[in-house]
Amino acid sequence: MFKHYFELICQKAPGFTILTLNLCDKAKFLDFLAPLAIRLYLVPVFWMAGTKKFANFSSTVEWFGNEEWGLGLPLPFLLTLLVALVEVLGALFLLIGFGVRLISIPLMLTMVVAAITVHLENGWLAIASGDGIFSSERTIAAVERLAKAKEVLQNYANYDWLTEHGGFVILNNGIEFAVTYFIMLLAMFFLGAGRFVSADYWIKKRFDGNNEIN
Repeated sequence: MFKHYFELICQKAPGFTILTLNLCDKAKFLDFLAPLAIRLYLVPVFWMAGTKKFANFSSTVEWFGNEEWGLGLPLPFLLTLLVALVEVLGALFLLIGFGVRLISIPLMLTMVVAAITVHLENGWLAIASGDGIFSSERTIAAVERLAKAKEVLQNYANYDWLTEHGGFVILNNGIEFAVTYFIMLLAMFFLGAGRFVSADYWIKKRFDGNNEIN
């Protein structure tokens, strides 16, 4: 019986696969939604990062340059200025879909530098977890301390009120988010800003008359 069904599936599989692919191809007219969604997702990420650096410029410069409690980077004033500008301009360019491939390059560079200098020593996880393939001694120890903190709060505070809008976690500050943003920017570099809802599309359409552009 099983063999019969297996043979039937094998016979039908090629036709079903072709049908599925054809249906997916028919959805291609909506392909502009993917780069648009990525762009709009990244806009607040880089806008908040850049404007925060400008708002706290002096302290950010100190953190960039200090070798004891900071990153110990050379030329901290210049680096802070460049990174903040790239992030703010990057957010604006992504929002309107202008120069998306070009701006993706320095934004990817900032993610690489951030991953290596800030997050790498903490492992992968952004939020500490006590299990899973990315857990480590650091995150397991963090979760143990979190459990103890929750116990104290449950015994001596209004825990229901404290957690009414969300549970407590420990920030592990690993490379997870930096790598995720890098991959999204890498997709932007190859996909472009997308059709229809981007300045890049209409500028290129205006100058070369190509209807199938990104």
